[in-house]
Amino acid sequence: MLTGKTVLITGASSGIGAAAARLFAGKGANLVLAARRQNKLEEVREALPEAAGRICVFAGDVADPDFSENSVRAAEEAFGGLDAAFNNAGMLGDMGPVPQMTLDSWNEVVTTNLTSAFLAAKYQIPAMKARGAGSIVFTSSFVGHTIGLPGMAAYAAAKAGLIGLTQVLAVEHGTDNIRVNALLPGGTKTEMAGDDPAFHDYVAGLHVLKRMAEPDEIARAAEFLLSDAASFVTGSAMVCDGGNSICKG
Repeated sequence: MLTGKTVLITGASSGIGAAAARLFAGKGANLVLAARRQNKLEEVREALPEAAGRICVFAGDVADPDFSENSVRAAEEAFGGLDAAFNNAGMLGDMGPVPQMTLDSWNEVVTTNLTSAFLAAKYQIPAMKARGAGSIVFTSSFVGHTIGLPGMAAYAAAKAGLIGLTQVLAVEHGTDNIRVNALLPGGTKTEMAGDDPAFHDYVAGLHVLKRMAEPDEIARAAEFLLSDAASFVTGSAMVCDGGNSICKG
C-alpha cells in the first residue's frame, strides 16, 4: 500500500528505521533514508539492490535546524515530492535523577526527540499539502505515557510531548487530508537497548509476551499507520508494546 509513494525515514541507519527501510522498499515505496551516519545509510541501501533506484540517502542530524528542510528538499529533488514520513530518530540520553541532571543533557534529549519533530512537521506538512495528502508517524514511547521509569525524565517528557504535538497537528491538518499519528513501541532489540542479556531479560519481563520486539515488528506497525489501510486513523497514540502497558506483575 506504499507502492509509488515517497517516504522519508529518519533514524534509518539501524534498528527500527533500517527495518522500515527494508519493509517499505519491498512494498514499492521511494525512500529517503536519513540519519547521522552516511556509511551506515549506504550499507542499508546496498542491502536492497533491487530497490537501489528508488532510494536516496541523506546524512544529517535531526537536531540541526536545517536538517528537516534539506531532507524534504532531497525527497522533492529525487522523487518530485513527499507523501509520508516516519520520524523515528531519537536518543535515550544520560540517565539519572533530575537533581543530578545537567541542563545540557536535558536540552540534548528534548531537542533530539521533540524539537526535531516540530521542525519535521514544519517542513514536511507544506510538502504533503502540495501533494494533496500525506501521512506522518512519530516514534514516541510507552515511557512517559503509560509508565514512568527512574532516571528517564528527559526522555519521558520528550516522548510524551510527541503525543501532544501529534494531536494538535492532526487537528490542524485533517482538512488538508494529512494524517498524523504517534507510534509507541515497547522494548525493542536495537542499538539503544544495548546487548546485555541480563538487561534484555529484565526488559522482556516487563511485557505480557515476556520478550522484546524485533525491529521489523515495529516497522510493520509504522507501515500500517503510514498507509491507506489506516485512512481513518489520525491523532492516535498507537501502542505496540507487547502488553507492557497492562503488565504490572
